[in-house]
Amino acid sequence: MLIVVRDDSAFMEPAVHVGIAGIGIYIPQNRMTAADLAVATGVPEDVIALKFGVKSKPVAGGDDTTAELGYKAAETALKDARIAASDIDLVIWCGAQHKDYPCWLAGLNVANRLGATKAWSFDMEAMCGSMMAALDIAKSLMLARDDLSRVLLVSGYRNNDLIDLSYPPTRFMMDIGSGGSACVLVKNLGRNEILSSAFRGDGSLSEMCVVPVLGSKAWPPKSGDSDKVCFQVPDEAAFKAKLGEVTMPNFYAVIREALAKSGLTQGDIGYLAILHFKKSAHFAVLQELGLSKSQSTYLDDYGHIGQNDQLLSITLGLEEGKIKDGTAIVLVGAGLGFVWASTVVRWGKRVEVTI
Repeated sequence: MLIVVRDDSAFMEPAVHVGIAGIGIYIPQNRMTAADLAVATGVPEDVIALKFGVKSKPVAGGDDTTAELGYKAAETALKDARIAASDIDLVIWCGAQHKDYPCWLAGLNVANRLGATKAWSFDMEAMCGSMMAALDIAKSLMLARDDLSRVLLVSGYRNNDLIDLSYPPTRFMMDIGSGGSACVLVKNLGRNEILSSAFRGDGSLSEMCVVPVLGSKAWPPKSGDSDKVCFQVPDEAAFKAKLGEVTMPNFYAVIREALAKSGLTQGDIGYLAILHFKKSAHFAVLQELGLSKSQSTYLDDYGHIGQNDQLLSITLGLEEGKIKDGTAIVLVGAGLGFVWASTVVRWGKRVEVTI
């Protein structure tokens, strides 16, 4: 008896997936240089440029509100994707909580200004892990719902407003600047596929570095509270000790977990889109992961622009030819509070794998 086994793989529909159709970055024109930061902090200019890794950083002007920063980036992302705002189904704001107004939905404001008339919207935040969280949330929603084909992620960030450069315990945050980023996600795009993500959190750090006023815990505001609208560290020694214990292990854990969930290994990393932090930490990460300098971009001309760092790094990596078709990009960051987040994206044409 002859048994014929039919290979139906040629007749199968491609697996549903989500890809990045366009990216937009907005960088304000105003800048603080290492020399400016030296005057404000008392730290020598060469230490700021070489150790802290900040040659200069963008700082928003008066007209660059948090939502405006995201809006300008979103305009660029839509143009890059060649998609009209009216075709967007959902806008997710994944920018900073420090927005134009308290208790306010920045995403709806941006959607309205863009002309995304059929889109609904919500705001979310995982601090500087927000872009990876938003990519994972958007992908999950798009795969679960048949009414979401095009989603716009928007972020604006100017938390430099909340940093007192003369306050020594938060000088590790002197690199914080301003900017916006956005990306357009499309179901079954066929390229730039979002693979898997991983996250870690540690709430024991949640009150170790906070803005102590204008929240419900210090309401109503008291006389003098306006002078305290900046991040403060009640116990600097305990904060530094805790960070030293958990930061890097959690960075590596989310990277390796996101890779494993994507069916990849550490050796498959082609480009690392990592947040800005001090130069020694950046190169320590590259060494740990077995990567060369050409497989990442150090953002010393930008500083740390919150949850925008990863898309900024990808944009620079594409401009410099570091990212090519087939490159496995690992996005990674950490947010105050603390959360660690990583997402893997396979850049270029999607290849359907059949077994």
